[in-house]
Amino acid sequence: MGGTKSKIQLFIVLLCSVNVSYAQDQAQNAQQLADKLSNPVASLISVPFQTNVDYGIGQYNGSKLTLNFQPVIPIKLNSNLNLITRYIIPVVDQRDISGEGNGEFGLADATLSAFFAPANAKNGLMWGLGPAFLIPIGTNDFLSTKKWGVGPTALIIKQAKGLTYGFLVNQLWSFAGDKNRTDINQLFFQPFFVKNYKSGAGLNIQSEMTFNWQIGAVTTFLMPAITGITKLGKQTISLVVGPRIPLSGPTANKPDFGLRGVLTLVFPK
Repeated sequence: MGGTKSKIQLFIVLLCSVNVSYAQDQAQNAQQLADKLSNPVASLISVPFQTNVDYGIGQYNGSKLTLNFQPVIPIKLNSNLNLITRYIIPVVDQRDISGEGNGEFGLADATLSAFFAPANAKNGLMWGLGPAFLIPIGTNDFLSTKKWGVGPTALIIKQAKGLTYGFLVNQLWSFAGDKNRTDINQLFFQPFFVKNYKSGAGLNIQSEMTFNWQIGAVTTFLMPAITGITKLGKQTISLVVGPRIPLSGPTANKPDFGLRGVLTLVFPK
């Protein structure tokens, strides 16, 4: 975990070094692109690398770094309907969580979502609806549920120029897997509010809430962040950095504090 702070510092440095001339020359395009990135079902290929770092977890004061590889790939079904596929593939490095002095590293379980969404918004309103799947690809017993899961997912957003707000929700139930593992029955709810400016910079506030119906626990994080659009060479990128503020959760898993940094490769049409 020693390199974690330096990684977060790199995100901050990159975010603060957004090219001013690019922002001035491409102001309108930058804001439009930022608005598209704020829309989870926009017809836009993007490849986010989301890094979450949590400290002070459980009785052993553990730490956890999660790198989520989250490509978003839209598929045009016809002139009126798109299929937006979203993948979350976590790589986890954790210390002093399963036991004092213990460490685990590897893949955690993947989540795949597929949203059927209209190709065009109506009065700034957009929706998406489809299935979500939990795929037990975890490479370590402590990083995997060992369960296959499925359920519905949906989102509703409202957009105006420079402003996006709405929510994403999914419910997963396990249907197969290791019989010795606890069944999955959980709901994920993510409300968000984003304000983007002409330069491509923005302010983002969102919450991530997981309702574990199986054990009757709710885990909640609040995440305010600053965002920016810039380029590395010819590659357009988006940067996000901010704190992960834990508000609730089981004592064994609730951290004292955390940080989030996201670098997204953007491929505008």
